Amino acid sequence: MRRNVLLHSQFPPKGSSMDQQFTIRFAERMNQLPPYLFGMINKMKMEKRWKGDDVIDLGMGNPMDPAPGPVTEKLCEVALDPKSHRYPVAGGMKNLKREIALYYKRNYDVQLTGENDVICTIGSKEGISHMSLALLGPGDTVLVPAPAFPIHVYAAVIAGANVLRIPLSSEDTFIAQIEQMCKSLYPAPKLVMLNFPHNPTGRLATKEFFSEIVKLAKKYNFMVINDFAYGKVTYDGYVAPSFLEVPGALDVGVEFSSFSKSYNMAGWRLGYCVGNPGIIDGLAKIKGYYDYGIFSAIQVAGIVAMRDCDDSIVEQASVYQNRRDVMCDGLVRMGWEVETPKAGMFVWVKIPAPYDKMGSIRFSVEMMARANVAVSPGAGFGEEGEGYLRLALVENEHRIAQALKQMKRALKEIDQEVEAGTFKLEEASA
Repeated sequence: MRRNVLLHSQFPPKGSSMDQQFTIRFAERMNQLPPYLFGMINKMKMEKRWKGDDVIDLGMGNPMDPAPGPVTEKLCEVALDPKSHRYPVAGGMKNLKREIALYYKRNYDVQLTGENDVICTIGSKEGISHMSLALLGPGDTVLVPAPAFPIHVYAAVIAGANVLRIPLSSEDTFIAQIEQMCKSLYPAPKLVMLNFPHNPTGRLATKEFFSEIVKLAKKYNFMVINDFAYGKVTYDGYVAPSFLEVPGALDVGVEFSSFSKSYNMAGWRLGYCVGNPGIIDGLAKIKGYYDYGIFSAIQVAGIVAMRDCDDSIVEQASVYQNRRDVMCDGLVRMGWEVETPKAGMFVWVKIPAPYDKMGSIRFSVEMMARANVAVSPGAGFGEEGEGYLRLALVENEHRIAQALKQMKRALKEIDQEVEAGTFKLEEASA
C-alpha cells in the first residue's frame, strides 16, 4: 500500500521563500486612518496613573457621575433573570423604541411610530459607523462641518467615500458653501453629516438653519444625518432644537443620540437613531450582519431612564453648568480668551500666545507631563482645530480648579525654561 508521506528531502531548504518572515497586509483603507490622538492621550494618562500619579482628566468626555439610581437598580434586577442572557432583540425592544418615540413627542413635538422609524444602536458611534456603510461607498461624497469629531469623518472614509470638510462659520456662509458644492461637484454630495450642538466647538444651530438644510437636501437630493448626542446638555435656559422638528426633515434624514451623556451611561453603550424609515431600514440591514444588538437588561434599564428620569437630565445639566462656570472663570483669570458655551460638555478654547507656537499636540503632551492634566489637542479634530484645546467638564469643580492651577504652574515653568534657553516653544522643522 502506498503511503502519503512527504520525505525530509522534499521540504524547502532554509533560506527559501517559505522561510521568509510572515507579513501582515492590511486593507488599503487602513492607510487613510491617521493615529488616533485621543488613544495616545488616554494611553499616556493610564501609564501615569499606573505609576501612582493623580492625573486630572479634562481630555475625554467620559462622564464620572453615576447613572440615575432607578436605572442601575433595574439593570441589576433584570440581569439576574437568565432569560435576559439570551441574544437580544437586534433592533431594540418594542417598549424601548416606544419610549424613544414618546420622548421625541414630549420634548420636540415630533411624531414617530416607534416602529420602523426608530432603531437602537450600541451607542451613537457604532450607529453612525454602520449607517455610513449602509449609505456610502467608493465615489460618494460627504460634507462635514470642521473641525469634526473623528467618527463623523472616518466612518465615511472607512466606507470608501470622499469627505469634504466645510469650516464652521456663520449659518448663512455655511449654507452657501453647501449649495456651491452641490452645484460644482459631479456627482453631487450624497450626504451631509451634521453635529449640533457641536463637538468639539459647542457651536449651536437654529431651526432656521435646519430648514435651509432640508430645502437644499430636497433640491440637490442629498441625505442628512445629525448627531444630537449633546441635545440635552444645555445651559442658561438654552433649548437645543432637534433636526427632526423642521418640516420635511423626516423626508431626508435621521438623527442619532444616546444615553451616554444625559444619563451618565457612557459605558453601557446604548444609543438610537430616529427619522426616515427607509434610511433606518438600511442601518437595520447592515446591523443584521454585524451584531446582535444590546444586552436586554441594558435595554430594559433604558426604558426606565426614558420613562422616569427626565429630572435627572436637568440635574446633570446643572452640574455641568457649574463646572463650566468654574472652568471658564479660571481660564479668564489666567488671561485666556474664552467663549462660554451654551451646550455640550466641553470648553473649546484657543491656546494663548506664546504657547500656541508649540502646537496643540505638543502643548497637550507638556500639560500631561508637567501638570498631570489630560487635555484634548484641537488637532485631533482636524487641521481646523489646530491651536485649540477641548477641555471636558467631567471632573468635579474642585478638581477642575486644581487642574487649572497645575496648568498655570506648568506654564510658568515653561516660561522659566524658555528664558534660560533650555526649552524652545517652536521645535526645529525636520
